[in-house]
Amino acid sequence: MQLRVPPGAPAALKVLAAAAAAPAPVRPHLGGPAERPQNPAPELELRLELDSGTVLFSPNAICQYFYLCRGEEPTDLTTQWLEWEATELQPAVAAALYLRLVQGRAGPEALGLLQPLLAHLEQQLARSGTSHLAGDAASVADVVVWGSLFPVLQDQTSLPSELQVLRSWFGAVSALEPCRAAAALLPEALRELRAHLAQHPPHLPGPPREPQQDEESPERALTDDDIAAAVEIWARGPAALPPPREPRTPVLPVEGERNVLITSALPYVNNVPHLGNIIGCVLSADTFARYSRLRGWNTLFVCGTDEYGTATETRALQEGLSPRQLCDRYHALHADIYAWFRISFDHFGRTTTPQQTSIAQDIFQRLLARGFLLQDTLEQLRCERCGRYLADRFVEGTCPSCGYGEARGDQCDRCGKLINAVELQNPQCKLCRGTPVVTPTQHLFLDLPKLEGQLEAWLERTWAAGEWTANARHITRTWLRDGLKPRCITRDLTWGTPVPLDGFRDKVFYVWFDAPIGYLSITANYTEHWERWWKNPQQVELYNFMAKDNVPFHSVVFPCSLLGADDNYTLVNHLIATEYLNYEDGKFSKSRGVGVFGDMAKDTGIPADVWRFYLLYLRPEGQDSAFCWADLMLKNNSELLNNLGNFINRAGMFVCKFFGGTVPAMALTAEDQRLLARVTLEMRQYHQLMERVRLRDALRCVLGISRHGNQYIQVNEPWKRIKGDERDRQRAGTVTGVAVNLAAALAALLQPFVPGVSAAIQAQLCIPPERCGLGPGLTCTLPAGHRVGTVSPLFQKLEPEQVEALRQRFGGGQAKEHPPASAPPPAPNTPAAPGDPKLIQELTEQVAQQGNLVRQLKAAQVEKAQVDAQVAKLLELKRQLALAEGRSPEVPKGKRKK
Repeated sequence: MQLRVPPGAPAALKVLAAAAAAPAPVRPHLGGPAERPQNPAPELELRLELDSGTVLFSPNAICQYFYLCRGEEPTDLTTQWLEWEATELQPAVAAALYLRLVQGRAGPEALGLLQPLLAHLEQQLARSGTSHLAGDAASVADVVVWGSLFPVLQDQTSLPSELQVLRSWFGAVSALEPCRAAAALLPEALRELRAHLAQHPPHLPGPPREPQQDEESPERALTDDDIAAAVEIWARGPAALPPPREPRTPVLPVEGERNVLITSALPYVNNVPHLGNIIGCVLSADTFARYSRLRGWNTLFVCGTDEYGTATETRALQEGLSPRQLCDRYHALHADIYAWFRISFDHFGRTTTPQQTSIAQDIFQRLLARGFLLQDTLEQLRCERCGRYLADRFVEGTCPSCGYGEARGDQCDRCGKLINAVELQNPQCKLCRGTPVVTPTQHLFLDLPKLEGQLEAWLERTWAAGEWTANARHITRTWLRDGLKPRCITRDLTWGTPVPLDGFRDKVFYVWFDAPIGYLSITANYTEHWERWWKNPQQVELYNFMAKDNVPFHSVVFPCSLLGADDNYTLVNHLIATEYLNYEDGKFSKSRGVGVFGDMAKDTGIPADVWRFYLLYLRPEGQDSAFCWADLMLKNNSELLNNLGNFINRAGMFVCKFFGGTVPAMALTAEDQRLLARVTLEMRQYHQLMERVRLRDALRCVLGISRHGNQYIQVNEPWKRIKGDERDRQRAGTVTGVAVNLAAALAALLQPFVPGVSAAIQAQLCIPPERCGLGPGLTCTLPAGHRVGTVSPLFQKLEPEQVEALRQRFGGGQAKEHPPASAPPPAPNTPAAPGDPKLIQELTEQVAQQGNLVRQLKAAQVEKAQVDAQVAKLLELKRQLALAEGRSPEVPKGKRKK
């Protein structure tokens, strides 16, 4: 594999240190001044090219890959640190380096930007009692955080003397051989970085947020006020819950209420959505929409299929259908998939409607009348044999960047680079395989430079008040930093919204001008009063959900279209973008049968709510994440079955078994009141996180509340106390009553994430609909005398054999390239030749696979003999790897702490 590190890349240190720590051979390619990239953001050009042809671009994903090669899988803690580094530390470090390198403001001023973050590191290291961020051994988290800090600090003496624990950690990590080797490159890197920062100054951030340090953090010590407030909320009972909203059809804005409009990026109609598509758009949006409704906010959630464009035309030709027939088929397929995943759209529409044509053409005419459109000539490929211009996907050829022979006319699937079709080498028409010729043609452009001032003023207001994810802000700043360019809004196609202008009536609108207008037209298909949502910015809050690749079109192109149209349009207030979800150690691929797609999920036998839970649990909020079958089994069996399901089942069963199905009387003690306070703080934290659309962290709050409940039951042992004297029986009743009310609260907290499970809990505990709302804390919604129904288990255990069968079934080509963990390839019988890169790579992969299998077996608590047999295989593979690397094959004694 080859690591490409451009000059001045801010992420170079951590990536090079992680590469030096990897057991597999890495060929670093360090660019010199002559190779300075034209891209103004050089960190985006850093990439790792694997021997399989896969390319990794995210610096933290590259670091994680190197550590995976060592057999060290990411833990929740390492993942949290990597996300914190990406979203909190990196922006502050960039600003500090700008002050120091460009403005010469070294010392306290530059370091001051990092002070809250350094204090957080000190506090977390001191609290954990470990020598490193994620345990007693250095992990990928240590290298990544160190790599960001080192250019600013360079040695631990730069740190304030009071940060003793942090100074010790920084010195220890700096002394690691991989980090020392990377640090030797720093002087040259800083010179290159200074030049880059001078041309492209970073945004100087305000005071950075410290993760998990919110005012209501449940980790802080309880105060008397906390306890008193929790007891007061408990005593208010159902009165503390928001009243349920009366259902209205259609949902329209209401003056004086919080009116929330939610959109999910429109899924393209010709593709079956895979798990990454689902979590990136519709599932994330649905989770927030459900929370919004639970809060009593007036909420409308719309989405639909994006149906125009070249991809639809090409797929229709391949399948022998008209574009309309293809769209009808796939729209129904999408609707079925989302219904199975319990996505609660108020309306799921499509873009091929008369309303789309009317609204898109009206916006176009307003832009034209206000002077925001240009005409210019484009050179395009034209197939004379077919008599048509070959837009985007109608042409294939060799990528000019990486040499991939099947690159499309808009993007290369191998290196990910955007392509202009005329740049392709050896282009071919996809329809007839003929050779097209370059021909000039007239097109219309949106004059983005002319709208740039309006856009920047709007962004400044919106960013000050709205919740935009860090990647959405960064991507938008990058576009503005480069200066906006006119953007073509027409295409030489037949399948699209017609352009209503003489000289262009044989063209249609380009999908990225046309598609976002689909939000408006889909709402117009839902209600004739659609303008009350989309021309009402004073009363409506708009949330857009999408993956990061859609950000520029929602933060720059679409807002510019609406600002230029000047018709009081509602613009996005909160832009929520995820990173990418990968599949195991690669990407989803329908053609190769790799990964789970929406139409396959229900055939696995795994319930929809388990899919929802796991996708939200690993939602890629700050960096890319990966779906893993072994991890799905672990999270199902540990979090859903043993934690959440165990607590709710026990709470309900105690009421049925010990008290005849009736909630007993409760006499709260100081211990009970502390539980109320602790759970109430967790619930407040949950609300804070949900309102900031940090869905994954909010889900962890719910699981934390369930753990509090399990511990409460375990400590008080009501099954024993019920057999004791009157005082013990009364205590058993109090514990059971509090526990079942906690279970009722969990039903509400879970509703946005796993609505089917939430409904099952409500049914089993017979919770009236008016008591299913989300209150400010733990309330006594099931008072003494309330009768519960039949209680039964909510979840089923996933077995290793079942999961392994599914992993192989959805492994596709990857299963051939990487044999399944349950059957690692046999170790080579030939003696290892020290230094053979190919053999080292093969053995490294085998060690990683076998290590995964051992961890899976241990997590599943299989028999010790079976685990020992697989451990023996792992040790043998490690021995052969050591020989291949020229190291001593002796197995070290003692266990390495994680």
